[in-house]
Amino acid sequence: MSRNRLAISLLFMMNGFFTGSWAPKIPEFAERLNLSEGELGLMILVFGLGSIIAMPATGIFLARFGAARVVKTAAMLFLPMLLVISVVPNIPLAVVALFCFGGLMAAMDVSMNGNTVSVEKSERRAIMSSCHAFWSLGGLFGAGIGGFLIAELGILGHAFTVTVIAAVMLAVSFPKLLQDPPSDEAAAQKIRLPMTPLPWLIGIMALFSMIPEGAVMDWSALYLTGERGVDIAWAGFGFAAFQLTMTTMRFAGDHVRDRFGAVKTLRFCAAMSVTGLLLAGLAPSTVLIIIGFAITGIGISNMIPVAFSAAGNLPGIAPGISLSVTTTLGYSGILVAPSAIGFLAEHTGFSPIFAGLAGLHIIVFLMAPLAHYADQDHAG
Repeated sequence: MSRNRLAISLLFMMNGFFTGSWAPKIPEFAERLNLSEGELGLMILVFGLGSIIAMPATGIFLARFGAARVVKTAAMLFLPMLLVISVVPNIPLAVVALFCFGGLMAAMDVSMNGNTVSVEKSERRAIMSSCHAFWSLGGLFGAGIGGFLIAELGILGHAFTVTVIAAVMLAVSFPKLLQDPPSDEAAAQKIRLPMTPLPWLIGIMALFSMIPEGAVMDWSALYLTGERGVDIAWAGFGFAAFQLTMTTMRFAGDHVRDRFGAVKTLRFCAAMSVTGLLLAGLAPSTVLIIIGFAITGIGISNMIPVAFSAAGNLPGIAPGISLSVTTTLGYSGILVAPSAIGFLAEHTGFSPIFAGLAGLHIIVFLMAPLAHYADQDHAG
């Protein structure tokens, strides 16, 4: 692994590790601030709003200053946020802290993806999928050790330990990071939202790719227990199977894309996901439903990495601007759409929803020719 690739992979892992470390803190956070379930839901929505607002702004900074400078700044500002969240004493300060936490996470995300596109161009090979796999690994690690650290060290001890681990990742990564310059397109034109349809179409492709991902993350356990009568001990197996196959296939995704091209890779992924979602929604047995979620993970694994690489390689558009459009639209599928899915499920149940979400990936399959932009700067 080259030094540039190692550096950006560590940043993805750090971001995922920090995000995953937030999950086991939520119960104590809610108890400390005496939040009801509804109030906690609004707090999590604040986190999502911070993310969505920060993404377009980050694209402008990327175009003007280059991804390396932006990601370093965002990462350093992100580093103390778990400590801040661990000590906020009241709801108004908690709202500010969560908004900043979500915004800085998103700023890091957009700039990491921008630097990954630059590394792909430099090395003339795909690395986006494996970078996203490192994010997933970091998230699993953060969530996995969080409960143990909180039990052994307390809330502040957990936050301090996580912050130190993350700081070590940054210290190793920063000197090896590819120093990509500001975009040539940014110097030649006024930076604004793109008027051409391509980045918006790829953003829609990312949105349709991520809505089912958010649905599986947030609703698969409730679907299994509430509608399929699965014991609570098995409730997490649907998402676990999905996460396992998605992470595994992301490590393989770069090799697949280099071998077969982005268009064929995206079509295969979309077809697999359609199959998995239909099985998860319509299968009569628990085992088949879990298998369906596992197949869905295989499918979704490389859809977003391909979309992000394509967005970062669009001709005549600053990569940071097109990436910010794609990430904003795409991540809204995880941050916003699941709430609407939950409301709809009250009237229809989750079974037809999971089956119906397959339709979004049929559209992605039809939009796959747009993915050829992902190949243009690292073919061969």
